[in-house]
Amino acid sequence: MALAHPQLTDSLTGLLGFPVTPFRESGELDLPRFEEHLTEMLEAKPAALFVACGTGEFASLTLAEHRQIVQTAVAHVDGAVPVLAGVGGGTQVAVEFTRSAEQGGADGVLVLPPYLQVGPPSGLVEHYRQIASATSLGVIPYQRSTAIFTPESVAKLAEIEQVVAFKDGHGDIELLQRIRTVSDGKLLLLNGMPTAETFARAYAAIGVRAYSSATLAFAPKIARAFFDAFERGDDVLQQTLLREFYVPLAQLRHTTNGYAVALVKAGLDIQGRSAGSVRPPLMDASPEHRAELATLIEQGMAAIETAAVA
Repeated sequence: MALAHPQLTDSLTGLLGFPVTPFRESGELDLPRFEEHLTEMLEAKPAALFVACGTGEFASLTLAEHRQIVQTAVAHVDGAVPVLAGVGGGTQVAVEFTRSAEQGGADGVLVLPPYLQVGPPSGLVEHYRQIASATSLGVIPYQRSTAIFTPESVAKLAEIEQVVAFKDGHGDIELLQRIRTVSDGKLLLLNGMPTAETFARAYAAIGVRAYSSATLAFAPKIARAFFDAFERGDDVLQQTLLREFYVPLAQLRHTTNGYAVALVKAGLDIQGRSAGSVRPPLMDASPEHRAELATLIEQGMAAIETAAVA
């Protein structure tokens, strides 16, 4: 069975970028800074950009702000790579955001887990079925939190024409292998774990090579270097970057709820490319953790430079 939306699925096989949403000190969107941020990320040649998703603080955006983010990204990227938008919440809210994303020119949507409510497998399938039926865009369910699927449920999703991929942020490799087997290759699987690079080789062992990189948003050279090393089988550089940057970054992220986003914005600010603060209930990284992050960025860049002259 051929995959639906072949041009989109062909683009979801590499390094996937997740931009932040910049805010001014007043709390309003900073769209000029957002455009600069997109340009910075495009220089690292991501396969696609996912705007207003988890890293982009989807849960803190109004529908009007979400629409502005999508429209700005689509216009600025101008077809260089696909632009997908985060959507989520209850079914009707997710449908509303999905329709808005399509009107804004997005190439697809990443559906974040439903808010708070946890239904049976059949309810989850119906949730995504209704979202898919409301759009002509490619739809990607995101497994994590309140949306953990049975393999049989994913097989049903795979029969929906609009559902083009399945992103996993749950980290249960056995479950993912069962999903891969039952869905019979009809869905492209994506590694969507926080600090996905630390899971890259584990996911690759079951045939999942594309992954989302939060690092691409604040340290694109490090993200690109790791992915290139991963693709060419350079174990030495991968291990060095894991030791010097990615594993301690994951440890730092685990210290405080919300750091999956706050550390990304802190990383930008540390390097003079601020995208403003995070919105509550998230909180900005502490001075001590900012200092640790600055050291990690230095270590990551040093590892790349050493590899380049070796």
